[in-house]
Amino acid sequence: MPMRVRPDVSVVVIAYNDAARLPRAVASSLAQSLGGVETVIVDDASTDGTGEAADRLAAAHPGRVGAVHLPVNSGGCGRPRNVGVERSNGRYVMFLDSDDLLDRHACLNLLSAAQETGADLVSGLCDRVFLDMPKGAKGRVRPWYPWLYERSAVYGSLEENPDLLYDTLSTNKLYRRGFLEDGALRFVERLHYEDLLFSAEAYTAAARMALIPHRVYNWLVRDRRVKPSISNRRDELANFADRLEIHRRIDMLFELRGADGLKRAKDAKFVNHDLLLYLRELRDRDPVYRARFLDLAAGYLAGLDPVVFETANPLAAIAAFLIREGDREGALAAAEYLPGRRSDLHARLVERDGRVFWGGNPPRGDLGRRVLDVTDLGFHLYPLKELRPAAVVTRLEASGDRARLDGHVLNPLDRIPRGAALSASLEFRSRRRDAPGARVPAEIVHEGGRLAWHAEFDPRARIRPIGFVDPVWDVRLHVKVDGEEIVTRPGGSAGAAAAKAPVLHGVGLPVRPRLTRLAGDVLRSFVTEDGHLAFRLAVGDPRTRRTATAVARVAGSPPARLGWRRARRMERSMRRALASSRTKAAVFNRILTRLPVRRGLAVFESHLGLHYSDNPKYIYRELRRSGRPVEAVWSYATSAKGFPSDARLVRRDSWRYHLALARAEFWIDNQGYPDRLRKRPETTYIQTWHGSAYKLMGLDQPRMKSGPASARARLARMVDRFDCFLVRSGHDVDTLVKGLGVRAELLPAGYPRNDPLVNGLDGDAELAAEVAALRRSLDLDDGRRAVLYAPTFRPGPTGKPVEPMEPPVDPVRFARELGDEIVLLVRPHYLSRANLPPSAGRAMRDVGGVADVTLLLLLADALVTDHSSIMFDYALLDRPIVLHLPEDGEHAAGYFDLEEHAPGPVTRTEDELIAALADLDAAGSAHAAGRRAFAERFGEHDRGTAARTVVERYFGERSAHGSHRNR
Repeated sequence: MPMRVRPDVSVVVIAYNDAARLPRAVASSLAQSLGGVETVIVDDASTDGTGEAADRLAAAHPGRVGAVHLPVNSGGCGRPRNVGVERSNGRYVMFLDSDDLLDRHACLNLLSAAQETGADLVSGLCDRVFLDMPKGAKGRVRPWYPWLYERSAVYGSLEENPDLLYDTLSTNKLYRRGFLEDGALRFVERLHYEDLLFSAEAYTAAARMALIPHRVYNWLVRDRRVKPSISNRRDELANFADRLEIHRRIDMLFELRGADGLKRAKDAKFVNHDLLLYLRELRDRDPVYRARFLDLAAGYLAGLDPVVFETANPLAAIAAFLIREGDREGALAAAEYLPGRRSDLHARLVERDGRVFWGGNPPRGDLGRRVLDVTDLGFHLYPLKELRPAAVVTRLEASGDRARLDGHVLNPLDRIPRGAALSASLEFRSRRRDAPGARVPAEIVHEGGRLAWHAEFDPRARIRPIGFVDPVWDVRLHVKVDGEEIVTRPGGSAGAAAAKAPVLHGVGLPVRPRLTRLAGDVLRSFVTEDGHLAFRLAVGDPRTRRTATAVARVAGSPPARLGWRRARRMERSMRRALASSRTKAAVFNRILTRLPVRRGLAVFESHLGLHYSDNPKYIYRELRRSGRPVEAVWSYATSAKGFPSDARLVRRDSWRYHLALARAEFWIDNQGYPDRLRKRPETTYIQTWHGSAYKLMGLDQPRMKSGPASARARLARMVDRFDCFLVRSGHDVDTLVKGLGVRAELLPAGYPRNDPLVNGLDGDAELAAEVAALRRSLDLDDGRRAVLYAPTFRPGPTGKPVEPMEPPVDPVRFARELGDEIVLLVRPHYLSRANLPPSAGRAMRDVGGVADVTLLLLLADALVTDHSSIMFDYALLDRPIVLHLPEDGEHAAGYFDLEEHAPGPVTRTEDELIAALADLDAAGSAHAAGRRAFAERFGEHDRGTAARTVVERYFGERSAHGSHRNR
């Protein structure tokens, strides 16, 4: 198809039985902003009119579009692309599939880069567009390996960036024709995944390659179940066999070049990408397919360099290694687990020699120990609800009006002790957004490595679907462990053999619909793509199915669907508006504060509702002890566990929370109630704060001074509500009060939380019992000293806390040199968490979960800290303090020279800290005078009477203090 002027670029469009979509693909080529673009359509012997569509396009655009017809279908993409190269004339060549689209400036951007750099091939960004998702939905457009295309780059060889092997698409690239001809580069025919081999050959042959950060290709992804493309037919074993053959040919290519490093990089990509594509879909395959697939995979993996298993991504490497080793269930569990993406943990974890390993069996050999070691992934650190241990259904039956579900939940690392208080329930919930769920009680018992659960119930009495708007229902298992709730979705086991696998498809639970049985009266089970049990509403009585089908057709008609969507959008909009903090604040300020104040009602909050602790706790305890008639309300942020049972509890930011604050006579907290809420004059706000200041506070902070005026205004709004502000010393007046801009009454009473530090535990049986229980739970009764390590908040580059917090001394070294004498209690800031490996258990304890730090101070024999205000409190005990200020650490600006006034030795290195801890008595004696002066200067008002002073000042004769409530 000659053109009068040789085209700059030829776009080869290959098509097979795609008459409907071919014109749009060709249109994207014709619409290129680059003028000299030729389009060559290669029809692979289609039978649906694609050839005729190609001819019509060629006739409509003579000289710009040509059509080539293969006499026999090639069964793949290699042959049509090769023919397209041979029948085209452009100086450069691109490839386009008939179901995808080129970006409008693709040819221009790629050609410009090729001419500027002299590259043999230029590659640009490809976007995958998931057409089954609504436009604008998050995740609808997903770039293909975007980290390769963050900026323009030029490479002289593949060795300069072996990661290019991750992008083996041929369609997002521009090739110089002379480069293809000189190297005789063509696609392999009669094998699928020809792109992989072609790209590897092109990468290795190119004298220069360029990458541009511009999108050039739109890969349109449709529901694969309807008509999967060749590359997505992963349910065919021949498909995987072709992929392995392609990889073997790439292996040969690299071996002939002596490029062992490239082969290892390619093999790591195979483990990270190619293999995982199949493994994550394997649970849906039948057992025979599964076994044959794993045999094929094991044969190929056996030939990989062992180094690959240590360089690939950890969980992908574990999956590949365990396939090779024959642990197929552990391999599938590793392939399916996606950290941080709400996936379930199906594999057991074992601890050996202080390390955590994947799988139920101890690893074999040095390689196995290195590959299966997942200690650094932090499974032992995650709360159980974040770890998401998998729930497996072992029995699903329905008979008459009874249904039964049995199963078990993983207990990783035996994190759930045998004595834990357990309860469970099953929740059936419609996928209709904001729909209420139906709860079914379940029995649950401890079985060591797992928890067994069982539920038997009448589904008609429990599950009441509406019918037309809630056709699909999911199941969730709620497990409470000592008050902490774990929510997981039951499903099947990825590695279960056919003989062991329960029937989870097609079991019908009879239900009683709210509207009509014609909408469905049976929930029929199925397993979702991600392996979870779900139910679909159906009509059980065959006599009414024809009528039900007709009704469903009407209910599913476009007008009906439009009406339902509008109604649901309106409902969701109203729910969001009513639940928003802005709405609640407006109602609070305009309506709720008009309600009468309830005398004696006091709302307590500590650290934004995080837990029951700090100064508010000790004021509350004094109120109880004194017997004053106070109605106490405590706010909690997420869990009510640990809050006092004799108080009324409300979730922070709930409507009940706002109502309590609106009617309260007293607000008592240590941080700040929501800043949008205007305190009424009749309410007294007692702000206890939560520590004296070393670091600059409020308006003294550079970021606040130079920041937006809105931030300073917000601080002023919050602080202006205070009626009372507790201070410990003149230092607080000069720092906290000034920095925050406090204008309230200053109460020089000290901190209520520090009363026990001054008075001791004599006469306070309740607190003594709390300390004793904490000591037992931490196993501190073996005579060793307890040293508390409590550093301050350390923000990262984004302002968020550095996660996780490392101990100040290597745990192995600490155990070896100090473990016989000292237990280190590691207390991260409440916004962070500690990273303690299991091997640290003998000599280190993670006490980040202890809500009340005062209890830790009382039982600690010494303190190690940095700039944390905890040093001001602990100094009252007159026990050794070590300030650990690493040379490479962040040293925040402070109100005074910390080293000049240090209440103990200052250490910079791990060696210095170990030396100080090894002789605590000497360190304590040498700094005794300085420590006592430190306590007197910064805690001059801490005399053990702070809680009593606050209570007597504000909860005595109310009429005597009306002026404070009427600010």
